[in-house]
Amino acid sequence: MQCYLCDMTSTDTTDGRVADLDGLKALAHPLRVQIIEALSTYGAHTASTLGERLGESSGATSYHLRQLEKHGYVREVEGRGTARERWWERTPGPITMGGPELDQSEAGKQASRVIMREWLHHREAGVRDIVERGMTELAERWQHSTMLHSASVHVTAEQLHELNEQIFDLVSQFAAEHRGQRVVGSRPVQIQYFAFPVLDGHEITEEDAS
Repeated sequence: MQCYLCDMTSTDTTDGRVADLDGLKALAHPLRVQIIEALSTYGAHTASTLGERLGESSGATSYHLRQLEKHGYVREVEGRGTARERWWERTPGPITMGGPELDQSEAGKQASRVIMREWLHHREAGVRDIVERGMTELAERWQHSTMLHSASVHVTAEQLHELNEQIFDLVSQFAAEHRGQRVVGSRPVQIQYFAFPVLDGHEITEEDAS
């Protein structure tokens, strides 16, 4: 199983990094995932402004920013801030979790679950906000540009993999074309995509198909 924690706000086209076990353990903390989410969605912050956004003390956010910096997840913004007030941004590119080495490690699985649970919590919160507040707070043009869609199908693992590759390439291209855009009328937008087998379903056998 692979999960891509994507940074759609960077002006860099770096391909990102594949997290190893030590990197996963460093990220496997709810507040650190929240920091990554905030920097990805809203851009650069100081420890103080992150604390205000996340409801945490600046001391806590400062500590976790330094830990994330050690593992290459965030970096200081060059030419901005002072010795007392540093500005931080996401290191460009997606963070990829998964692969045979981590999938076979119990520690890797545990760290991945912590990260993905927090990550999914924020994905779900974003959708809930749109459902509950979107029609009253968004301008009509943004309401018409917003989509929530799902489909249920029977496919093979190979067909699902092919679809995932196509969607990933499409979203990556779209993000690259608009990455770093700060034009009049633009605003932060979140693109979510999930495709997975239904766990209480079953794989069709030759006997079932006959």
